[in-house]
Order: sequence, then structure tokens, then C-alpha cells
Amino acid sequence: MLIKKDQDVIRGYFEDSSNLKGGHADSVAFPEDITALSEFVKEANQNKLPITISGGGTGTTGSRIPFGGIVVSLEKFNKIIEISEGGFRAIVQAGVLVEDFKNECERKGLFYACYPTEKTAFLGGTVATNASGSRSFKYGSTRIYVERLKMVLASGEIYEIKRGQNLLTKKYSTIRLDSGQEIKIPLPAYKMPKVKNSAGYFARTGMDAIDLFIGQEGTLSIIVEMELGLTKKPPKIFSSFVFFKEYSDSWNFAAEARTLSKDKNKADGIDALSIEYFDENALKLLRQKNSAVPKDASAAIFFEQEAAGADEERSVDSWLKLISKHNAFLDNTWVAMTEKMRETFTQFRHAIPESINEIVKRNGFRKISTDIAVPESKFLDMMRCYAGALKRAGIEHAVFGHIGECHVHVNLLPRDEKELKISEEICLKFVKKAVALGGTVSAEHGIGKTRREYLEEMYGHEGILEMARIKKALDPNCVLGLDNIFPKEALGLV
Repeated sequence: MLIKKDQDVIRGYFEDSSNLKGGHADSVAFPEDITALSEFVKEANQNKLPITISGGGTGTTGSRIPFGGIVVSLEKFNKIIEISEGGFRAIVQAGVLVEDFKNECERKGLFYACYPTEKTAFLGGTVATNASGSRSFKYGSTRIYVERLKMVLASGEIYEIKRGQNLLTKKYSTIRLDSGQEIKIPLPAYKMPKVKNSAGYFARTGMDAIDLFIGQEGTLSIIVEMELGLTKKPPKIFSSFVFFKEYSDSWNFAAEARTLSKDKNKADGIDALSIEYFDENALKLLRQKNSAVPKDASAAIFFEQEAAGADEERSVDSWLKLISKHNAFLDNTWVAMTEKMRETFTQFRHAIPESINEIVKRNGFRKISTDIAVPESKFLDMMRCYAGALKRAGIEHAVFGHIGECHVHVNLLPRDEKELKISEEICLKFVKKAVALGGTVSAEHGIGKTRREYLEEMYGHEGILEMARIKKALDPNCVLGLDNIFPKEALGLV
């Protein structure tokens, strides 16, 4: 197995999109098969050597950034093993890129419905964070599509689990390994919020054991292979950018589109795949890429919908009526009816995080961002909280994201130490507000190393210790993913 130690060569594995500084490790290992990985992990565990798992480096919370020990890169686990057209499922390795998987599925007339929108992310990383994308408004997050996992545990043992195989129904439930060993899992007492959520370990009485390993951010196992559910590729998807002079009109438009899309009767034909929001500052970034963005727009909504034939005409007509109702720029609304135009819109939408990352690098300070989601009934309250605090602070920022799921990202872009401190204080205020409203501190990106403080705000100190007990049950020597989700110091308290 290839192991690299030259610091100039491996430095790139100490970075991700969080811009978290100070990462370091002795070496990076590149296993090519599960047997080599198993043997390597077994030896590291015996020597109590910390292991940080490296995916595609697209994470925003520092999960793959090591602070000592060794890094295991999964980039050689890059095979699409099988795509079953009749069975609507795929078997893939953890290092397959999201975009490559999407394209191969579509080539076979299939559709990976949740489709995390970061094209260069590893599929294993999307499972490890329970990632989602813009289409999770209709189709939900990664968790829903995971049918089977093959993993390497901290002991080096290879463990495979299928959905429906093992339900955790008691306070202390058992996971039985292939070796015959039984591990008692202490289920936490904390209650997960009733919103889109990717914060900490999934825990619920009667849960499927496979769900414990989805969203665990490399702290309980190394995911190497997944079986994922697929659907039939929709015949056509149309999309639109709708611009508004008043941001309050865009909020109201999104709220009604959300309600109509959830109406099971669908009498009006509105059934959005995604509903995305962009504030005035996000539009300024987009305008740098496309001067056609209206200069007097203070907000925009991007939406997608599946449609075909007569249904398409009815749906488009209903959307146009809704656009008119909420004072949007009807004459300056963009609609993509072809695959080529829709792809242009998708690339346009992705220009925002790319532009933000460029600003972060230029400023030299990491961005302070939120991943908050709140209940629908509390969303406007949360948005007003954002607007007021950001206006008072006067710090460069951009707000965009999944307004259909009451989940937008506030990105604060500090230019000096003073602004960094203020940004951190503002973000903590947002977190406390979200928790008070019954929301989550992380809806899709996970906790990693940069949001641990927020997780304790959400679940309290005892909730953190409950997670630490689960980790120690599966990883007694505490070698996997140290400092992800909770600080390693918590492991010494249980």
C-alpha cells in the first residue's frame, strides 16, 4: 500500500472548503482494497494511532483536516461496481465522485434523486455527513437512499449492514458483527429536531442500526462501499430564476410555492423539485458572472420541477400566475426548458459558493457560515433575525440556500480579526435563536471540527457525552475521526 510522508506532497490533504488552519499529520495512506485498509486500520488501532479519513476535500466543517496521526485517503476506492436498471439500485465505492455517478445513472435512464450538489464530493463523504442538495426539498437527504453499507471498524474488522437487518429498540441495543462479537450501543435520550438534520449521531428508539453510521463523519467507521436506491429518470425538468425588488416578496413567494408543492392533490400543477433563495449580496456575486441579472433586484428564487406534455404547460402557467401574484419581475424571469439551458442555470447557481471561496482566500480569514434549518412556522422569524443582525453588523456577507426546506446559508466574510470575532458572535446568536425555535445547527454539512460548540447548544453537555459513549462502544481506543462532532476531551469523561 502506498504511504506518502513528504509534507510538501501531502499538505493538500490537510485542507478542505472550511479554510480551517493548522492541519498536520505524519503521513497519508492510499489503500486500494478493503483487505489492505482493514489490516492498516487494525495495526493503527493496536498502536492507538489516530486516523482521519480523507474524502474529496469539499467539506465545509473541517472533518477531513487532521491534527496529528495519519490520514487515510479513499480516492482509490473509485469504482461504480454495478448499476441495476431493473432493480433501481447501485453498488458503488466511497471514492466515486457525485457527478460521475449522476452521469452514469442518467446514461442508463436512472436518477439519483437526492443528488448532493457538490459535483466533486466523494459519495462516501455524502453518506458520512448525510448530505443533501437542492432537490432534497422533494426527495429528501442521502439517508433515505442508503440500503447497505460495507465498512471497516476501528478494530479493523470488516462490517456489512443492510437496512432492515437490525433495529435498535432498547436503551442498550446490540449490534452483532460477522465475527460473532456483540457490541452494546447505548441509545441517547436526546430528541432530534423535526427538521432536515445532519447534526450529530442519528438516535431514535426503534431506529435502523444502519442509520447510526449515516452522518457519523468518520468517527464510528470507515465507509468503503454503499448500495444506493435509484429512481427512474424524469422525462424532463424545467427550471426558472425569478427576481424580486423586495426580499419580503421573495419569502412570500417561496412560502406559497412550498405549500402548493406539498399539496397532495397537485390540482394547480405546482410540484417543485427545489426552491432556492439568493439575497441581494448573492445576486451581486452572480452579476459578476452574468450582467443580465436585474440591477434593481434585491432577491431571487430559483426553482426546478419535473414535467412533460400537457402537465408541463399547466405547471408553467401556474408558476407564471404565482410569479405575478408576488410582484416578481415577470418580464425578466428566466426559464430553462432545455437540458442545455438548465445546465447553464445549474452552473450559474454554483457560481455563488465558488465566488465566496475566492473572497475567503483573498481576505485571508475563514468564512463564518450557518447551516441552520428551522420549522416552517418559525422560518420568517429566523429570516428577520438574520436580516436585522446582518444590517447592524455591516460585515460583508451573502445569504443563499434551500428556502423550500426553511434552510438557508448565511455566509459572513470577515476581513480582519475584529470582524472575525464579531462574525463568530453573530453566528452563535443565530444558533441560539434556531435552537430556541426548535431547529437544527446543521441541516446538511455535518458538525466536523468547526461547529462542535453549536452542537452542544443544541443537545447540551449530556447529549455530547451520550454521543461519546456510542463512539467508545464502537471505537474503544478512540482512533477514528478524533475531534469530529465533539472534542476528544469528551471521550475522557465517559
